Amino acid sequence: MGGQLTMAKVVITGKIPQVAVERLRAEHDVTSWDADVVIERAELLSRVKGADAVLSLLTEKVDGELLEAAGPQLKVVSNVAVGYNNIDVKACTERGIKVTNTPGVLTEATADIAMALILAATRRLAEGERVIRSQTPWQWGMFYMLGMGIQGRQLGIVGMGQIGIATAKRARAFGMTIAYTKRSPLDAATNAELEATHMDLDQLLATSDVVSLHCPYSPETHHLINAERLSKMRKNAYLVNTARGPVVDEAALVDALKGGVIAGAGLDVFEHEPKVHEGLLGLDNAVLIPHLGSATVETRTAMANLAATNALAFLAGQTPPNPVN
Repeated sequence: MGGQLTMAKVVITGKIPQVAVERLRAEHDVTSWDADVVIERAELLSRVKGADAVLSLLTEKVDGELLEAAGPQLKVVSNVAVGYNNIDVKACTERGIKVTNTPGVLTEATADIAMALILAATRRLAEGERVIRSQTPWQWGMFYMLGMGIQGRQLGIVGMGQIGIATAKRARAFGMTIAYTKRSPLDAATNAELEATHMDLDQLLATSDVVSLHCPYSPETHHLINAERLSKMRKNAYLVNTARGPVVDEAALVDALKGGVIAGAGLDVFEHEPKVHEGLLGLDNAVLIPHLGSATVETRTAMANLAATNALAFLAGQTPPNPVN
């Protein structure tokens, strides 16, 4: 790593909390996109020219084209997200560009959303709210809009990282049992706390009442949940995704929900975000929310601050706290 870069050019690709912008501006020349809409690609490519550092949002693709537009002096890309599938890490590494992310700070908020989707899907909350808002006639009855209780049910967690563990803790408080997939089993203390069972993916899908996705997105996890794997799930089971949209084959999920292959789904992320498969929009057994996993004031501020910390550390000639490569 080289020495400190004084008054480096820093380009922020999207609107982030001002406290993080001001921290960067105190030491460097900062250009930020402050509109509420996503920056147009041509404008982005123009802005990054000559940048030493880029703070990227998951809505911007940091690929070879952008790296070429930035020029050879670009040294660090600080992603304001824990996932970094919007960044071509290999291309960055080949150019000697450091990539960082923001793990940890969004764990609790995302686990809250996962638990909310579990409850919303199994108890048909979104469907019920639509009845009220549309002024559809309704009357209380013993069999009206019955859902599934989750006490004593198995939650299968695919990808037992920090967010998966946090979701499991919440589910345990609701009386669920925990199964999980992970390359290696949990440490003894965490496993004892959760009383969790390590399974392979097929066994987890076949035995779980709710399957919650928390795995990172990569070529290996693209369409991890496809038609074949959906068919392995119980007919009364639910799928929840707060990870990344392309982990699920959305067209296959639509068919599974329409055909009664599974009972329902709760989705915070989508395969071609922000576009949502049209087939999902008319399904009452699909709860759909617009990528709200980290959407609290506290969490988004912490994410932006951590991204700023990563960039500032690197520009000062130090090792950033959250390197990806």
